[in-house]
Amino acid sequence: MSSSPLACASCPVRDRAACAALDEGERADLARLGRHRTLEAGENLFAADAPSDACATLVRGALKISATDADGTERILSLVHPAGFVGELFAPVARFDVVALTKSEVCLFSRREYEAAVERYPALARALLRRSSEDLFGARSLMAMVGRHKARERVAAFLLAMGEAASDSPCHPAARFDLPLSRAEMAGLLGLTIETVSRQLSALERDGVIRRHGLRGIELVDAARLGVPA
Repeated sequence: MSSSPLACASCPVRDRAACAALDEGERADLARLGRHRTLEAGENLFAADAPSDACATLVRGALKISATDADGTERILSLVHPAGFVGELFAPVARFDVVALTKSEVCLFSRREYEAAVERYPALARALLRRSSEDLFGARSLMAMVGRHKARERVAAFLLAMGEAASDSPCHPAARFDLPLSRAEMAGLLGLTIETVSRQLSALERDGVIRRHGLRGIELVDAARLGVPA
């Protein structure tokens, strides 16, 4: 895991991350506290039940937050996309694994120094609270989807969510993107089998809703048809 000073001027999420709530002077003050780090796919950022003295904003790539059952089965609880914040402020122990799904870049901060910045800058505190509320809503929406919808609807909703996460626009999903999860990870997240996920992807492609490119490339041919009914 490589490390270097932050370069906020060229940060691709400077207008979307929690620090966007700060003015330039406040942002510069926060930047002096952090480091830019690169993680390879599969590398742990935080480990469950390990002392945690850091928190981070994801700049590029994708992270998964997961827990491992007593029998060794991994459960993916949520995904973190660029501009997402990870790390338990005001808590000394991480409760879940945070792992890079692809090569990823983060702005990494000392938890103690970031907590002090949150107390110093109310706008940053409000931005983090808003992001936490959005993340909680997303996690509850995922649980509701897995509990209520059929396999095709689960896979469709997941693809639409990944397209929206990959988009630079708040109005429409990206037309083409790479899935951050393997078929097995998708199956675990959606409460399906690997075979069911593969069948549903094939069906969506056959129906002209998506087009697949390689193992993980997805093109949304008709994104409107991925919408899941309430």
